[in-house]
Parts: sequence; structure tokens; C-alpha cells
Amino acid sequence: MKRLGILLSGRGSNFEAIARNCASGKLAAEIAIVIANREDAQGLETARKMGLPVALLPSKGLAREDHDRQVAAALKAAAVDLVVLAGYMRILTAWFIAQFPLRIVNIHPALLPSFPGLDAQHQAWEYGVRYAGCTVHFVDEKMDSGPILAQAVVPVFDSDTAETLSNRILAEEHRIYSEAIALVLNGQFRVEGRRVVRLTGARNGN
Repeated sequence: MKRLGILLSGRGSNFEAIARNCASGKLAAEIAIVIANREDAQGLETARKMGLPVALLPSKGLAREDHDRQVAAALKAAAVDLVVLAGYMRILTAWFIAQFPLRIVNIHPALLPSFPGLDAQHQAWEYGVRYAGCTVHFVDEKMDSGPILAQAVVPVFDSDTAETLSNRILAEEHRIYSEAIALVLNGQFRVEGRRVVRLTGARNGN
């Protein structure tokens, strides 16, 4: 069984969706460890209630790479196959990324490369786009810039607020993140430049 390491900073709703899919067998993986960098991260308590291994590694006051080294050590001790960011509000160092080449994934609530960074749903709504969505991508040294694994498109209605749009995007995040994780764990892809190419026979989902 492939092993996931989850990094989070807040409520961790994507983590919860992944955990449910692992528990039901929809996603053929197990969560080996859940790591939070903030003591008030709600996802940490959720993981405890689910009986999952957890680690609180506070980042406040630490140099970025010093904290990344602590996190990497915990992930390696848990023998994780894939590092999954689920609302992890930190930019990872090049050192950390080099420890897990093409083994770190993130989800962003916009159709990258549009609207990178924080509050992407509100950015899209304010800009007046007719379609928004979410993107699962590999993590590289830049923010929200790694090769794209999966995207889902969400129409923007005239009646939408930033909140209603965010809620519909989140529902799609919960769906495609596990699908993209399955693709990576199955190894049925190759990366050509910026493009992630699915190999013949790769499953579209779980």
C-alpha cells in the first residue's frame, strides 16, 4: 500500500476528502502521517479523531530551511511515497523539494497559470472571469508553478459571490485531488517539459 504524508496549516478539508477515499478503498493508499506547522490547525485534531499518526512541528520563529529539515525527517521516518499539501501555507525551500523529486503535489483553487497565490477564488471573481476552477500540480521551487496533473472547470454565474464560487470550486477540489494522487502513485505518467503526459492504460481517476 502506498503511503501519503499530509502537510496542512488549517482546517484541512482536502485532507478529510483524501482520508475518506483512503478509508473507503476508493484511493488505494494509506495516510502515514499528518503534519501541521500551526498548533491551531483544525486538521490536526481531525486527524487525531480519525486515529491517524500526527506531528505538530511549529514553524514560527524558525528559519525556513530549518523547519523544512524537521518536516522532511518526519516524512522520511514515516516512509512516505508522496507528499500531499492540503492547505499548507508555506513556500517550500529548494532543499526540501530536492528530497522528494516529483513526489510533492499541491492543489490550487484556480485554473493555473491564472490567479496564483492567496485568495485565488476572490481574485477570479473580482476579475470577472466566466470560468474558474482548480488545479492539481507538482510542486517546484516557485509558487503555484509546477507541471499540471489535473484541472476542473467551474462556471461563474452572475449571481455568484466570492463565497459561493469558492464553495463550488472546493467540491471539485475534493474530487480531482484524489484522482491526481492515484495517477502519481500508479506511475502512469511522464513529464515532458511542463507537460504531464498520461501513459497508455493510465486510469482517469480511481
